[in-house]
Amino acid sequence: MLPEFKFHHIGVAVKDIDSTAAIYVEGGYSRSSAVFDPEQNVTVCWLTRDGYPTVELIAPGDDRSPVSKTLEKVGVSPYHCCYTVDDIDAAVAKLRKQKYVALGKPVKAVALHGSRVCFLFNKNVGLIELVEAPAVIIE
Repeated sequence: MLPEFKFHHIGVAVKDIDSTAAIYVEGGYSRSSAVFDPEQNVTVCWLTRDGYPTVELIAPGDDRSPVSKTLEKVGVSPYHCCYTVDDIDAAVAKLRKQKYVALGKPVKAVALHGSRVCFLFNKNVGLIELVEAPAVIIE
């Protein structure tokens, strides 16, 4: 990874946002509204708590959603860490030189007010998401 990356959130694949969010809310987190992102084919909900990592709950839109495969293989689980970057295109180019594979081109994310995101995979790190700053969460 790159030293200029800033941690943004942990992504958790879930089958039912309401059921999982309720557990976090009991633990002191605040919950956002759920938002459907047609580009990613997922429904997203944000959980925040002062002094704790932000958690993104991601439920598949249907069986063709990329999150469906994660749920089939491991069930409800954290599956990516997200970092903010100032220039997503430059960050992706640098990561490709470090043997990260981009799983698609940067696309606008509904749940982040249209900030562009890109998922990359590295066999020694796993799946990461980059989001271009400013990455403002929809409450």
